Amino acid sequence: MSKELVRKSMPQRKAKERIGDFQEVNLGYTEEQAILEAKRCLQCKKPLCIKGCPVEIDIPKMIEYIAKGDFIGAIKNAKEKNALPAICGRVCPQETQCEKLCILKHKGQPVAIGNLERFIADWEASHTTNSKEYNNKEQSEPNRGAKGIKIAVIGSGPAGLTCAADLARMGYEVTIFESLSEPGGVLRYGIPPFRLSRGVVDREIEYIKNLGVDIKVNMLIGQIKSLNNLFAEDYKSIFIGTGAGLPRFMNIPGENLNNVYSANEFLTRINLMKAFKFPEYDTPIACGKKVAAIGAGNVAIDSARCALRLGAQEVSIIYRRSEQEMPARDEEILHAKEEGVKLFLLTLPVEYYSDEKGCVKKARCIKMELGEPDGSGRRRPIPIENSDFEMDIDTVVVAIGQSPNPLLLHSTPELKVAKYGNLVVDEESLETGIKGVFAGGDIISGAATVIEAMGAGKRAASSIDNFLAKK
Repeated sequence: MSKELVRKSMPQRKAKERIGDFQEVNLGYTEEQAILEAKRCLQCKKPLCIKGCPVEIDIPKMIEYIAKGDFIGAIKNAKEKNALPAICGRVCPQETQCEKLCILKHKGQPVAIGNLERFIADWEASHTTNSKEYNNKEQSEPNRGAKGIKIAVIGSGPAGLTCAADLARMGYEVTIFESLSEPGGVLRYGIPPFRLSRGVVDREIEYIKNLGVDIKVNMLIGQIKSLNNLFAEDYKSIFIGTGAGLPRFMNIPGENLNNVYSANEFLTRINLMKAFKFPEYDTPIACGKKVAAIGAGNVAIDSARCALRLGAQEVSIIYRRSEQEMPARDEEILHAKEEGVKLFLLTLPVEYYSDEKGCVKKARCIKMELGEPDGSGRRRPIPIENSDFEMDIDTVVVAIGQSPNPLLLHSTPELKVAKYGNLVVDEESLETGIKGVFAGGDIISGAATVIEAMGAGKRAASSIDNFLAKK
């Protein structure tokens, strides 16, 4: 492989060091590393990478700026489309989106688009805080609230933050209503600090506030206020981006035992409530020595890696398909393996057993084999007869997916809900059954990534602007 086709690896902390804390694993590029990686870009006349980006960043232009050492130009370019570049550079599945379509992928290795996006966002944070040449607040003020029209955004996850940022840039007065005590949604309660530090989340949200967005926390819409209340308060349109916070379980015997968690509870206790710092913080968490995470998405991997950092001695991922079908990012699977997480593949738990105190002590599992593809396109797992075996386990984290929280939907019967609890919207405009109310992200799809949720937020912002222009 020729030199120019070799991708510059992201520097990272060693596994033995990083499993002792919750600090970030990846360290980011230096300026020199970023420029060298950017120079690999072919600057295609018809760049396919843009098509792979749900928020449609002009990726070649961003990379061209980096290659020239113009990092201010690069971050300005990225923020024209993406208000959360430091977050996206860390957690977006670039390998299945923009990088998947990179021409260099077919010749060697794709350009590290995500790593470069992270670099310019981090560079901006460390170099331009007091710069006269580039100041976020000055950049955003001229259009702040110029239209004098109020819009409500429910939920401060990636969909809500993106929708709010785009609407604020258009000149609307935007207020985000967040049910939790801190904004960020899944970015704060769902993704561990070793993948996405709280400082990064805070600074990205501060940027959105500087655009003129007001954020009100501890505001559970559907209980404290209804949609009708918001309309009565002169909000002319509403975006719902409340995500998917209702955990799913397998409904097998023993799943109600002590120390069997949903991934939602397990990660929220750790990420939002800082259980890993107990008793410095008031939230305890019981994590044993032999932990199993059920599932194979990023949430399951995150749960397993958190358990290691909480002191577990043996941590396993139990998944009913093979590694090839694991939906988690390749990088996260690799990091988990490096840290000592074991993969029990083609395996399904069917029952949990209790000790004398009502805590889980053992799991009965069966082995699986893969048959023909199912509706998801993956080969269907089929139980193998008489393949039962038992595993000693004292903590279980169930990470097999989540559904939208039904509170707002149940309190607003005019909203149409699909079979599995997802909100029904117009596929093109993302408008719900209530005129002027739009929605996007996990609440409509049930399985959106951060960047897909952001893409939905952008689409909804455009639809809201069109809706209000016609009034």
